[in-house]
Amino acid sequence: MTRGSGPMAARRIWLLLVLPVNVALLMTVGRSVTGPLAGYWPLSAEDGVNRFLAAHRGAAATWATEWFSLLASTQVVTSLTLVCVLALLLVPSAPRWADAGFLAGSVALQSAMFLLVTMAVERPRPGVPHLDLAPPTSSFPSGHVGASVALYGGLAVITLVRVRGSWRRPVAAILLLVPLAVAGSRLYRGMHHPSDVLGGLFNGAVTLAVLGTVLLAAHRRAPEPRGTASAASPRAGRTVVVRHPHGCDAELADRVRAVLDRHGIAEQRWILTTEELPCGELAAELAAEPVVLVVVCGGDGTVRACAELLAGSGTDLAVVPCGTGNLLARNLGLALDPVTALEQALSGDSHGIDVGRVQGDGIEPTRFVVMAGVGFDAAMVQDTSPRLKSRLGWAAYVVSALRHLGDPGIRLTIRLDGGRPLRRRARMAVIGNVGVLQGGLPLLPQARADNGRFDVVLFAPEGPSGWLAAAAHLTGRALRKPVSDGPGAGAAAGGTAGGALEYFSATRVDIHCAAPQPREIDGDGIASGARLSAEIEPGALRVRLPRVLPGDVRPAALPAALPAARGRLRDGADEDPSADPSPSLAPHH
Repeated sequence: MTRGSGPMAARRIWLLLVLPVNVALLMTVGRSVTGPLAGYWPLSAEDGVNRFLAAHRGAAATWATEWFSLLASTQVVTSLTLVCVLALLLVPSAPRWADAGFLAGSVALQSAMFLLVTMAVERPRPGVPHLDLAPPTSSFPSGHVGASVALYGGLAVITLVRVRGSWRRPVAAILLLVPLAVAGSRLYRGMHHPSDVLGGLFNGAVTLAVLGTVLLAAHRRAPEPRGTASAASPRAGRTVVVRHPHGCDAELADRVRAVLDRHGIAEQRWILTTEELPCGELAAELAAEPVVLVVVCGGDGTVRACAELLAGSGTDLAVVPCGTGNLLARNLGLALDPVTALEQALSGDSHGIDVGRVQGDGIEPTRFVVMAGVGFDAAMVQDTSPRLKSRLGWAAYVVSALRHLGDPGIRLTIRLDGGRPLRRRARMAVIGNVGVLQGGLPLLPQARADNGRFDVVLFAPEGPSGWLAAAAHLTGRALRKPVSDGPGAGAAAGGTAGGALEYFSATRVDIHCAAPQPREIDGDGIASGARLSAEIEPGALRVRLPRVLPGDVRPAALPAALPAARGRLRDGADEDPSADPSPSLAPHH
């Protein structure tokens, strides 16, 4: 990634801020559990847990926990880390520098943060017989547990990200169970309090999350091309490259040009975007001569502007993510490193994805490929400083979101596929062609870009508890695999998180607000208004996506990953036969 690229800026923030914040947080917690909070439950019950385990020790459990403690000892962790790093660097096909750096860095950084915390926290070992020699460091946090998370958890992450085959998930699951077994063994052997092992788990997990974001997210494995180069490359003809000058600077443009040259694409026409022409002179290029491929080097806004012209044309689009959010690339399973994404696209196949056509008061009919929204999300997008966004990437939206948490709700009416109007009060309404936000947050967990339907969410948290419930629900979804509920048809609705989230599905969505509200399309603010209508155009846009190899498991949003039939939430459907298009004065939860 190059200077000015949003994802790289966000990763730098993680690296520079999250790790020291983690150390400070653990220091604060460590001093609290040994000081003002020691007498409060559940900390007051910790000694009872240690005494109970010590009183129920047996030969078999003692033998097993000895081995698990050994797996997390300094000597074993150091030796295994060195062996694994050497193995990654000696891979015959190509050295895995990013993977090796991720594993070695995770173990080393976790240890460094552990030592810093123990220098500030002095907590004695539990007052029970110890089955291992007690090191001179503080009992909080557990170094054995943190090291095991960094090593075995890191190997699990590498297995899931890099390895192909059905056996990778069971292997990763076994590796992830090792830190939990180590945590149990340290409690059983009287070496740590329960809060100590929780601190170790947290320390290791934060380290993996930070280094995984920095070192692995931009180096996803690109599918190896299958068949001949001519079969994988676009058909002969002219290629137009649409370049956003800030997201794709001159250095990155040279790298993109080199990839195109390497794939035998000689006829390249490069055009720059401007504020007035977000897709440059693409319209003139399409009208002048036949174009077989348009390569878009920019963010979701640039992709949307190009999709407006390409939808229904049959011309292939290759996305080179260089923006702040890159939500379309994320949802289509593309790498977020621009060069890797282009390599995947040129070695892949053409797939049809849906686009949405949106209109309303004060806006001309236009297309979108990611999401369109009214209310909180649109206000957040419109209020985000471009300067801050260029520095922080998508994290800048968080700053803007905090300023709008107290905004009043919206009284609105929503109509699905021309059906009966549903009257609601919400903080925002989002119509999604895809559903995953940054960080894997599944705002619309059932959304797919190729199923010929929109997914819609009404977000209506009430007070701090409502926001926390909604955030916890979405975060929980991000940590577990979505499950289909079986085939469904027509509009459907479902509510969750205490009524803060309500879901629908339709091919046409009409939203009418009681008063003009902020609106956005694919992360770009548009004129405020009271109406927003969207209609699906199934399979209208041809996009180059990574090729599926035998045994591959594609990301959930890709066309080949899931069957066409998809389940819908039906509980909580609320259609009011007597409702009219005017908004209701009563909120719905």
